[in-house]
Amino acid sequence: MEYWSVDTEEVEETLKIAEKLGALVRAGDVITLEGDLGAGKTSFTKGLAKGLGVRRVVNSPTFTIIKEYKGRIPLYHMDVYRLENETEDLGLEEYFYGEGVTVIEWPSMILAQLPEDRLKISIVHQGETARKLTFQPTGERSFSLSKELQA
Repeated sequence: MEYWSVDTEEVEETLKIAEKLGALVRAGDVITLEGDLGAGKTSFTKGLAKGLGVRRVVNSPTFTIIKEYKGRIPLYHMDVYRLENETEDLGLEEYFYGEGVTVIEWPSMILAQLPEDRLKISIVHQGETARKLTFQPTGERSFSLSKELQA
């Protein structure tokens, strides 16, 4: 599948892209966010939540692993950085194939459990507030979602 990138200069630009994605996602969509600490993974999720109509404050689920938010559809926000081999007990498939959209920070920690079709997003520092966002769909649905977002 093809990938594409966009450069943003300010946090607000990144949030707008994420918000647009939030308006496009549907139940069962899985989005993975890769990037160094402080790259903007949680900020991206905040924008996505806004696009879903989530009214609660969105923050990193670092210590709780999974946070759920109510919006147009549920948002399942996961930070799996601290997980190693404990993922079987969490019932991740129920989230991935459930009624909401799942956003996963640090997906490399649970690669074996991830669904084949997901939208992989890499966020890289380009400066203080500048970022490079790279979108890589891995299946039919994520490809369609990626095309809609690009339009």
